[in-house]
Amino acid sequence: MADDALSSVNSMVSGLNASINNAVEAIRNSQSNQAIGEVKTYEKSVRKSALTTTGGATDIGVLAKNTTRLNVASTLGANDKVDFYKFKVTTKGEMTLGQVGDDGLNVQVMNRLGRVVADSNPKSGDDYAAFKKLQAGNLTVDKGDYTLRVSRDKGQSDKDPKNYAMQLVMGNYSQDYDTVAKAPAKGDTGLALTTGQQATLDGLNSAIGSLNSIPSGQTGTQKLMGSFSLFV
Repeated sequence: MADDALSSVNSMVSGLNASINNAVEAIRNSQSNQAIGEVKTYEKSVRKSALTTTGGATDIGVLAKNTTRLNVASTLGANDKVDFYKFKVTTKGEMTLGQVGDDGLNVQVMNRLGRVVADSNPKSGDDYAAFKKLQAGNLTVDKGDYTLRVSRDKGQSDKDPKNYAMQLVMGNYSQDYDTVAKAPAKGDTGLALTTGQQATLDGLNSAIGSLNSIPSGQTGTQKLMGSFSLFV
């Protein structure tokens, strides 16, 4: 049983190296964001809400210009439609989004009114142009509350779990906030996780914990790739 679960997990993440390599180029532009002094790292592991609405969004912290960098690692589980994450921006400025993980994910940034301000879907017009600027660190956002929406691209099977890690930063930083977002508690859904799903989620938790052994002040690419160090 354990061997089957391990085989399932290995199969699930077999393409992760390739997806990370594909994402590196997009993230390189964020490497102008430099650490200030000795970076302090804060870590937490939380359960995502069973609510598939913005009201159930997982809080990943406060994005303060030249101070904080927010990191989240999770899995969009089998038959899960969407993940939501909320964060607060303290001042107007240029925000950068870094992302690694499996292909086939759609990422949207929404403001407090629910309006999409950036969308990774190439068919989303101006919102896609804004997303490309966001990846390059050139998208100016106002202070306020925002939500990250993570779902599968159209045509992707709901049965395929999707691993991902994302990072938000504005300028330089001296504090790293790492969040591991696990699946909702069993009591919230009435459904038990499969052995393979639980092994993957536990692995993400352990991977984030291993970041303590990585020198602080690493680039955005190094940080996000470290989130998947257990699998590669």
